[in-house]
Amino acid sequence: MDSLSPGNVTAISVSAKHILLSEILSVTSVMRKNSRWALSTPSVTARDSTLASSLGLRVSKTPLNAHAFGRGSTEQELMGGFQDLKQLVRDIEDLHSLPLSTLLSPFLAIIRSPLSTGPITSAALTALHNFFLCGLVYPGAVSLPNALAELSSALSSCKFEASDSSGDEVTLLKIMSVIQDALCGSVGRMLGDIEVCEMLETVLTTSCQMRLSEILRRSAEGTLHQLVRTVFARLYDLDPEAEERKLADNGDAEGSEMKMSVSASAPLTEESTSAVEDHAEGGSAPGVPPPEVPAPDTPSAPRPAYGLPSILELLRVLINILDPNDQAHTDSTRLTALRTLNVAIEVAGTRICAYPSLSALILDHGCKYLFQLARSDHPVVLQTALRTIATMFETMRPKLKLQQELFLAFTIDRLAPPSAPSNKNLPLAQKALTGSPRPGSSVPSTPGLGPPPSELDAEKTPATPRLVVPPARGDTRELLLETLCQISRHPSFMVDLYVNYDCDMNCENMFERLVEFSAKGIYPVQSVGGQDYHLQNSQFLCLDLILAFVGRMTARAEGASEAWPPHFPSPEDLQRTKSQKKLILTGAARFNTKPKTGLAFLEENKLIYSDPDEPRPLSLAKFLKSSARIDKRLLGDFISRPENVEVLKAFMTLFDFKGKSVAEALRELLESFRLPGESQQINRITETFAEVYFATGPEEVKSQDAVYVLTYSIIMLNTDQHSPHIRKKMSLEDYMRNLKGVNDGTDFSPEYLQNIYESIRKQEIVMPEEHTGQLGFEYAWKELLARARQAGEFLMCNTSLFDAEMFKAVWRTVVSAIAYAFITFDEDYIIERAIAGFRQCATLARHFDMPDVFDFVVVSLSQATSLLSDTQPAQVPNYPVVDVEGQPVTISTLSVKFGTNFKGQLAAVVLFNIVNGNANALREGWTQIFEMFQTLFLHSLLPPSMLQMEDFLGGSTSIPLRRSQPPRAPPRSDGLLSALSSYLMTPYSSSTDALVPDATDADVEKTLCTIDCISQCRLDELYTQIMQLEPEALVAAVRALEALAHERTVARLKLESDDISTGPGSQQSSPYTLPYDPASVFLLETMVSIARHTPQHIEDVWPVVFEHLSALLSTPAQYSILLIERAVVALLRLCLILAERHTLQDQIYLSFDLLARLPPPVAGSVAEQVVTGLTLILQQHRDIVHSQTEWNVVFALLRSTISHPEAARQSFDILSGIASDGPQQLVTPDNFVGLVNALDEFATVAGIAVDAQQQGRRTQSLNASNSPIVERGRKAIDMIADLKRFWPRFAETAGLQKNQIWRQFGLPLLSALARQASNTSREIRHAAIVHLQRMLLGPHLPVDEDNHAQVEDIFNRVIFPLLDDLLKPQTLLRDTMGFPETRLRACALLCKAFMQFEAREGQKADIRVLWIQVLDLLDRLMHVDRRDQLYEAVPESLKNVLLVMNATGLLVPPTSPEDTRNERQVALWAATHERVERFLPGFLDDIIPTPPPQPAAAPASQPPSTPAPTS
Repeated sequence: MDSLSPGNVTAISVSAKHILLSEILSVTSVMRKNSRWALSTPSVTARDSTLASSLGLRVSKTPLNAHAFGRGSTEQELMGGFQDLKQLVRDIEDLHSLPLSTLLSPFLAIIRSPLSTGPITSAALTALHNFFLCGLVYPGAVSLPNALAELSSALSSCKFEASDSSGDEVTLLKIMSVIQDALCGSVGRMLGDIEVCEMLETVLTTSCQMRLSEILRRSAEGTLHQLVRTVFARLYDLDPEAEERKLADNGDAEGSEMKMSVSASAPLTEESTSAVEDHAEGGSAPGVPPPEVPAPDTPSAPRPAYGLPSILELLRVLINILDPNDQAHTDSTRLTALRTLNVAIEVAGTRICAYPSLSALILDHGCKYLFQLARSDHPVVLQTALRTIATMFETMRPKLKLQQELFLAFTIDRLAPPSAPSNKNLPLAQKALTGSPRPGSSVPSTPGLGPPPSELDAEKTPATPRLVVPPARGDTRELLLETLCQISRHPSFMVDLYVNYDCDMNCENMFERLVEFSAKGIYPVQSVGGQDYHLQNSQFLCLDLILAFVGRMTARAEGASEAWPPHFPSPEDLQRTKSQKKLILTGAARFNTKPKTGLAFLEENKLIYSDPDEPRPLSLAKFLKSSARIDKRLLGDFISRPENVEVLKAFMTLFDFKGKSVAEALRELLESFRLPGESQQINRITETFAEVYFATGPEEVKSQDAVYVLTYSIIMLNTDQHSPHIRKKMSLEDYMRNLKGVNDGTDFSPEYLQNIYESIRKQEIVMPEEHTGQLGFEYAWKELLARARQAGEFLMCNTSLFDAEMFKAVWRTVVSAIAYAFITFDEDYIIERAIAGFRQCATLARHFDMPDVFDFVVVSLSQATSLLSDTQPAQVPNYPVVDVEGQPVTISTLSVKFGTNFKGQLAAVVLFNIVNGNANALREGWTQIFEMFQTLFLHSLLPPSMLQMEDFLGGSTSIPLRRSQPPRAPPRSDGLLSALSSYLMTPYSSSTDALVPDATDADVEKTLCTIDCISQCRLDELYTQIMQLEPEALVAAVRALEALAHERTVARLKLESDDISTGPGSQQSSPYTLPYDPASVFLLETMVSIARHTPQHIEDVWPVVFEHLSALLSTPAQYSILLIERAVVALLRLCLILAERHTLQDQIYLSFDLLARLPPPVAGSVAEQVVTGLTLILQQHRDIVHSQTEWNVVFALLRSTISHPEAARQSFDILSGIASDGPQQLVTPDNFVGLVNALDEFATVAGIAVDAQQQGRRTQSLNASNSPIVERGRKAIDMIADLKRFWPRFAETAGLQKNQIWRQFGLPLLSALARQASNTSREIRHAAIVHLQRMLLGPHLPVDEDNHAQVEDIFNRVIFPLLDDLLKPQTLLRDTMGFPETRLRACALLCKAFMQFEAREGQKADIRVLWIQVLDLLDRLMHVDRRDQLYEAVPESLKNVLLVMNATGLLVPPTSPEDTRNERQVALWAATHERVERFLPGFLDDIIPTPPPQPAAAPASQPPSTPAPTS
């Protein structure tokens, strides 16, 4: 026995003959059970023809398989068919040798017969099913094509008497099963297009029969889906070009045989003849009917396997069912078609694109109906439509550029309807889905969103009325969002949007719009309705869109990007288009507002009139026609103005009217602009159109005037036929009658006018923005398809070439949305994703070098940390400090509060982890960073390394948080004491003046959580990174610190001072002083520390720091002394760095001058710091001081420190080092005088100290042995005197003349000694006068004795001022015991100096004035105190002077009888005599007596003898 036949699908143990006979028995048994079939007897016509022939009978040669085409009109014939088949196979073992159609014919006859009942038909169907299973029906079967054709015909026309509904439905289920066996099995490829269409129609009709049970319809739909999968999978095996060619070649041959139909109401037990009416024009691809299929009555004809025609027919039927305006189909039917279409696209969506006939159906009617169903109020229809749309975009996106733009725009409109809808600047097709709301329904107003409203682009055109879609609510909103997320799931989705739409002149900026919508969707919207769950889920979905965009861009930045295909437009061209698009949008918007302004803008930006060889009207016309952003109503009005006739003609010439009927040409023209309402304007348009159209040589039109009249008639006909206000419509006869004789005196042919009439009657000429509702939609859809033909394919490439521009366009919106989500939502998953989004934004900001993004991220996150302080506390409270594992922990209000703020902790960790490693990208965000540092500092939460302030004196100390006592005056005693002594040295100590609250265990635990969080922030690492910043980021950081510090010092001082001055009791004697603020010290120290650790960038940082320091030091008395001390230290530490920069050395002296101008009380407090810093600078940079001005500033700074004991010592050491003879001579002509003055100041201070001690009436007087001050003063005198050794060196090295040495160096030195000769300290003044006498009377004084002016300087500027000071009564009171001796020495010095410089031989100058001044002083000295030694010493000294003057011939008494003196001698004697006589009468005559008269003869060769002067 043949166990396995060639067609077996499944291994079987019995023969095919056994199965066949068994199934015959099964069917006939069921037939006999029926009363009507029980009495049937075999007909004679069914007897064996062989027997008849053997008996010599003539019989007809009708073949057995005629039953396949007969109707089986009687029960006997149907039963006889089985008997004949049994007889035929009785002696044949191999059934495969028999025609398959013969074997199946009796079973098919039963299925086809209306006499059959449900059980009988069911048994026949079961038999067929088993034949497929056992392999009786297999690809190699004889006469398989005919058998399949008969099978298809029988199944599609199955008839049986209805009985039990359940049993009948079982029969229908078996029909579905057999169809599935035939189409999806091994012989499915042998079916022809007609058979496939018949089977699909049968299953589709069954699944749409609403009278059938849900189970049956669902089963039928499942079968339909399986069939559709099989049929559409066939597309992968077919050759698209060959199939399309055959489709075009066959034309409409027998296409009607393949027209599928479906009815949701006709009973399935009756033959259904109703078809799905195709409401959409061109529902199937034009010119692509099915190929010719052989009729069933020609079994020998070869039948090609099914292919594109049946698939096309199926797709056409499915799409036509979707038409929402077709009332023949219910939502249930559309749901079935939607689900089936979705299956088809899932299976072969990508392959459909290769077949123009199929893709044309999808792109036109498919998309149009699907998008309209996306507005459905039926939730299941909406969900299924959206699923199908998503599948379509998933598989066919390259072909759906404008369709996707439309859907996205529609979806966004429904999800976030704008408050002032403005789509006038969008292509018309993008308005297509905004169907009008139902009559009587209200359109809700747009809610105010959480985020600030986005700025309206300049290119946006004025708002015009459009059809508004009711906003989606509840489940619908969520469903739309889910679909949007699904469509956008591709990594390249946002890039593709940007490339295809934002960089396309005629498309909306869909990328920017989608990002803006997604960002706004994260904020709550009150008017969208629905439950909180739906609202929050919608927010999550919008957040997913944003985060997915950022994540994918980050992945591309990290290398996961694709190369840009070479056949795509170049990225440069696309970016250029994007830039030009913005200009065009702006120009169009301005044109729509005021054409003249718009044209000026367009010309200015070379968007029109750019080609000098092109006529200006043509250039403008091209722009107006090509720009979809121009208001069509305004366009019609503009081009029809009298002054724009040339533009109108150029506009018309841009249309290709050749070969088109006048109606179609006019339709094309009027659909490009809105026809104005003024008759003259219409006339100009009509005349110009007639001229341009007639020039194309149209058939049957004899003149331009004929075109003119035709045009007017068409416009009138269009209004007549389609205006709802005109009841009586114009007939064809009326129309023809109106046009009699207008064709240049003749009539148009009836056919010509009938074609025009029918064209307008069937399809209205829809002018832009003229209609709403379905008609407006149809026009808009037509516009979209027209644009789609030029738009090209949707470019898809996951490239990173455009990421920088994309991110720049939307980063602020994106970061704000992520920040809002992070702050608002509490779900861990959302927070985690938001954190990832922040990090990715930071990565992108670094990748694209966009510091603004970092700043925005930092600002956004910092607001979530709760570490930004809104107020500035007057002082830091006394917080409790507990010991935790040996470490002191401060329990502050912030540490407790922050320890419970999980969101704030997360924000802080994320923020600082982002900044760590990206610090160079920060700019404005440093303000928030340092403000958080400041807050943490005030609550003792910063790492200890950030709390240190360095000093010149004692290393580093911690910045004190509170002061322990009021500030005190600087102590008088010597030593390393500073203003720090009045402050607490540690931020963790507490004051005993206030009670410290207790800390609970819970507070301690929360504080520990805070400390753990701060440690995770790695602030010390960030602080280290700040020291290594690049210049731009470094300056930004320092500026941020300066701004914060300024706010807490200068700005706060001004504010509080103004408050006090305007408040009650505002009269105050001293200026207001700010209390100690530790934060201001912290900010200052941080700023200076950064500057010191980045000396290579001091040129950039110094101006910012110095601005703050100078602001503090200009009014130092109004700030805390510790702050001023730190400012001084900071300034000097920075000067150490400035000293290494030659270009900045002048800033050092600005700083020194600022310090030297400090008020004495402040200067005394900071003297140690000043002198220590100055010492370091001068030690490390000896050559830094060059000019006299610079030295004067240095000496002034040193003099300002003398009041402080310890600082004075160091200052004196500096001066000593300068004055000493070292390896390098430090005393120069530039610093000589300054050095003298500084040393002079030390001596003066010593005298003041001695005077103060004497005023205090202490028993022990100050001297060099018991007072460092006096000792320094005494040494200063010696040093001043010793500086005379540099005079000859200056003359030698600097080439100075003697008089210059005297004027510049000698005189200042002598003046200083003269001043100190009246010092209160006896040691100092005695040393000074001794040195003065030695220098004046010594041999090295750089004075030219012949230069009387220099001699006069000695007396007028040295000796006379000294004596004047000594003669003052108050001078004597300072040392009554010692000053008489000093006067005596000064008197002797006066006389000796006069004798040396004036009373010398050869004196030629007139010395009378100087001599009289000397006599005046001697007079005052003699009579200042008669008890004084001077009373006796002055006459003696005067005697010596007089004798010397007489000896040198200067002072000569008169002689007689003849006076031989010259005039000088006469005048000098007279003046001397007169002056001496006042206080020593007769003294002059006693010392120099008048000689006796001499005889006339006696020679007068010898002068009279005089006594010798006494010593």
